[in-house]
Amino acid sequence: MIEVFVRDYLAEQLDVPVFMELPEVPSEDFPEMPERFVVLERVGTGMSDHIWSGSIAVQSYSLISLFDAMELNSIVIPVMMDIIERDEISEVRIASGYNHTDTRTKRYRYQTVFDLNY
Repeated sequence: MIEVFVRDYLAEQLDVPVFMELPEVPSEDFPEMPERFVVLERVGTGMSDHIWSGSIAVQSYSLISLFDAMELNSIVIPVMMDIIERDEISEVRIASGYNHTDTRTKRYRYQTVFDLNY
């Protein structure tokens, strides 16, 4: 699954936790919500000529401020663009990026959607 590959890649490149969904808090690993973290979500998939493609939404969360979420997003973008250096990825593009503050949880969030061929 491409999202697991991307999660593992980002976890080794970033100094913030990387999740596939919002963490359950409190838990053994997280007694309280981290101040900054990243959540991945696959938002699309396809295949053409036996080459898989997928759209991955990378959501940069901050409990500190909207600016901090934007700053984390600005760190995530070049790291994601460098995923092309991995043999498993043949193309990476930014599809979109925007302020995506989570009104349900009242958490600041920026989101960038990346299209990957793998």
